[in-house]
Amino acid sequence: MPLRMLAIALMSATLLTGPSTAREITHAMGVTEVPDNPQRIVVLTNEGTEALLEVGITPVGAVKSWLGDPWYDHIAGQMADVTVLGEESALNLEVLVSLEPDLILGNKMRHEKIYEQLSAIAPTVVSERLRGDWKINMALYTDAVGKGEEGKAALEAFDARIATLHDALGASLDEEISIARFMAGQTRIMFKDSFSGLILDELGFHRPASQDKDEFAEEITKERIPEFEGDRLITFTYETGNGEANSQAEDWQADPLWQNLDVVKAGMVHAVSDAVWNTAGGIIAGNLLLDDIEAIYGLAATR
Repeated sequence: MPLRMLAIALMSATLLTGPSTAREITHAMGVTEVPDNPQRIVVLTNEGTEALLEVGITPVGAVKSWLGDPWYDHIAGQMADVTVLGEESALNLEVLVSLEPDLILGNKMRHEKIYEQLSAIAPTVVSERLRGDWKINMALYTDAVGKGEEGKAALEAFDARIATLHDALGASLDEEISIARFMAGQTRIMFKDSFSGLILDELGFHRPASQDKDEFAEEITKERIPEFEGDRLITFTYETGNGEANSQAEDWQADPLWQNLDVVKAGMVHAVSDAVWNTAGGIIAGNLLLDDIEAIYGLAATR
């Protein structure tokens, strides 16, 4: 059945058997009436998937993780029966329609152009931005699915953990934390308007002057390697399986400019998971990132 006919059939079924109660949710694309207790939720962002899992909801469909086959290792156990809907920026609308969702969660940066199509399939709620906005987005998503209080509690627990870690880190917060990301054919300096940058800022860490920007990231060339100088250097590699990102990391880290960094000479370089520190971008990854901070600084676990 063509996509348009499937959507019309689904809308007709919704009109005939629609929810007995509904609520209005204000979001990035307007105001949408959503069912009070949605049962077949699809989520179209990676951070949105983590928001749902954290409050005990397994979506019927979700976009593929940026890394993993098809899910990040840290959520794969909870996603065994979830249908893959393509990628955040390349959805399979026919599969989405076939799931007969009663609520769709998306993001304006990714899905503004297809918002009308999504809304024709089911009530659709979209967040404004990605990058550093994961907490704002989680509050919206969990409210939309009727788990606003649970979402608030999870975020409050995360913030309490940040506060506890801040106190435990003490003088270590005087350190400047530098962040490098390796990808196929490119290397980036990560700034403060990124997932890891935001959390490090909340903890109270300083960033080197070259990275103390309320921006996302910047691709650089090797002559700018000295800008990675800091008291500690965090690295993560977006390796999709063809080896190109790993080769990029190896090439850069073998460069004399890299080897001459004081932070490298001091043995203060820490390789961490790209999925956890960057691409997943949700509350489950956030807590794993805090686990990494505890391990790096030899602190007691706070959860």
